[in-house]
Amino acid sequence: MILECLRVNILIGLIPALLWGIQPIILLKARGSTINQLCGTVYGAFIVSLIVYLIYRPEIAMRPFILCLISGMCWTFGQMTQYQAFKSMGIALGTPLSTAMQLIGNPITAVIFFQEWPTAMDKYKGFFALLVIIIGIILITKNGKQDAPGSNYRYKYGFWILFIGTFGYIGYSAFPRLANVSGSDAIFPQAIGMVIAAIIFSFFITEYRVQKPLFSKFSFENMILGLIFGIAAFAYLVSIKLNGVATGFTLTQMDVVVATLGGMILFHEVKGKRKIFFTILGLLIIILGGILIQTI
Repeated sequence: MILECLRVNILIGLIPALLWGIQPIILLKARGSTINQLCGTVYGAFIVSLIVYLIYRPEIAMRPFILCLISGMCWTFGQMTQYQAFKSMGIALGTPLSTAMQLIGNPITAVIFFQEWPTAMDKYKGFFALLVIIIGIILITKNGKQDAPGSNYRYKYGFWILFIGTFGYIGYSAFPRLANVSGSDAIFPQAIGMVIAAIIFSFFITEYRVQKPLFSKFSFENMILGLIFGIAAFAYLVSIKLNGVATGFTLTQMDVVVATLGGMILFHEVKGKRKIFFTILGLLIIILGGILIQTI
């Protein structure tokens, strides 16, 4: 009986990994521009968050509400840059790099602002894990680039825009901690912030404003991306209650395996046995680093 419950808990924990893993694959198949995909994502995420809100009916004070709203706005910025990077460098390279940057950025932020890793031993273990992740990044960046004309520029553009967008994802994780609220309490104000940021980008970035994306049919077609994200986020909340934060988070890291292999198999983004080998090796090392961080 206990074994069966454990299996069910692990399967539930793998749902976010599967959904977040196939989201980038669907993204590359979806029609519309980056802003269409972004608007569709936040629309779908808002619908799911509204359903979660109606189920849990959380009571949240104004200050935590605003902090979670800002968190959602940060996420939209990070997601926009990630979508741009995926189109430039592909998901087989972009997904593990984005994951690695977040695995480095979030713990460093937590150590500086939230006094995590309080002991010297914790810091030694933590920075060793970060070093492992950096090794994974080096393997991917050195061996994942393609030889086609212009690919080096696209790769560098994708890398640096992912780096900038990582600060958005760090804010997405950090602001709810400042608010000291649970994930189920934060999800609805975060979704409101996501929508607000998407509207701001749609109006104030000239390239996006001329497309009039807010009510475009392409934006509504891309709502599937947001529905996937929202359902995965809700499943993650359930998973951490069943499996704990460390196990729940570690299971979600399998999403990078799904996305990377999808990019390699479906879109042939990484070619050549040597490049494929080092890309997969770097991916596994990044996952190992993420697991090491969660054991601290």
